[in-house]
Amino acid sequence: MPGEIKVIAENRKARHDYFVEEKYEAGIILTGTEIKSIRAGRVNLKDSYAEIVNGEVWLNQMHISPYEQGNRFNHDPLRKRKLLLHRSEIAKLHGKVQQQGMTLIPLKIYLKQGLAKIELGLCKGKKSYDKREEIAKRDAKRQMERELRDRYKG
Repeated sequence: MPGEIKVIAENRKARHDYFVEEKYEAGIILTGTEIKSIRAGRVNLKDSYAEIVNGEVWLNQMHISPYEQGNRFNHDPLRKRKLLLHRSEIAKLHGKVQQQGMTLIPLKIYLKQGLAKIELGLCKGKKSYDKREEIAKRDAKRQMERELRDRYKG
């Protein structure tokens, strides 16, 4: 199937801690053992973030576990990885990160036509009261669904 996407890992904590304003798809420059570990699903996006340095986008703190059969060719699990975006996208992102105090957070990593891609979110941090409000809404929705289900059941 053309354009088939297989999601490897998702950063659920990002949606809890940030408002996602925009999403971008970026390629990642990886070594051979890194792509093998990603295909095996051994990647963690939990505390990762991206930054723009000298017109290039770099991904920091993304943990890719060492490949078991990698021996001496293995990589550093937390090394910086360069992301591939169009120059115009980088310029646009740089302006928003500088002026509006937003951050670039990886939302998910997936394989698209055999290539590893990352979905970057242009995010704004949530305050603690925003998080509490969201949790309250989710609980209220759950309670309503439960009431409706019980009403139609009995």
